[in-house]
Amino acid sequence: MTASSRALPATRGRGRPRSFDRNAALFKALELFWKRGYEPVSVAELCTAMGINAPSLYAAFGSKSELFLEAVTFYEERYWTEPSRRFMEKKDFYLAVHEFFSEAADILLSPDTPCGCMVVLAAVNISEQETAIIHTLQQMRLATKAMFAEKIRLAVQEGQLPSDTAVETLAGAFNTFLEGLSLQARDGAGARELQELSTYAVRMLPKWRKHLKALS
Repeated sequence: MTASSRALPATRGRGRPRSFDRNAALFKALELFWKRGYEPVSVAELCTAMGINAPSLYAAFGSKSELFLEAVTFYEERYWTEPSRRFMEKKDFYLAVHEFFSEAADILLSPDTPCGCMVVLAAVNISEQETAIIHTLQQMRLATKAMFAEKIRLAVQEGQLPSDTAVETLAGAFNTFLEGLSLQARDGAGARELQELSTYAVRMLPKWRKHLKALS
């Protein structure tokens, strides 16, 4: 499920606008879900924010839950695909960690978005009946942890980290730290504070000071 940048075509269906920017509509829904969580947001509020009516919403997205999942996917692709790619491609592991979390701090406090991570913060206020949403958000969080684990494992193989590095534990620590940064952003941490906090990710690593000094 991916966001589409094309405008929906004109139809004769009742309630459907002639066309609208799907990404713009998704971003409006994203903002609302981000600020309030899934359950408290009504379809009427979503329609108002997106500038469409209920028949148009259902025709374009299927349901409130499907709209939410598409908005989450849109968020992940728009804000995290490129930082994740750069993280995985960076040869020096210490620099990769340092730069990824620094960039994460910028994303979480971007003036173009509400504060904090959609996958973390939108997971509140979701009833246990919403199994598709719960499963999707869980898989997204696990995918981030798996990304960290893959990069850590490669660093061990290349001799950048000790052979006895607890790969899964360190990956979990990075993932927990990233989610914590999101909560700090939501709770009002400023740009300087969040950047300073982000530097502690690389400090989880052995001899981090030596490695970063050599790169500066």
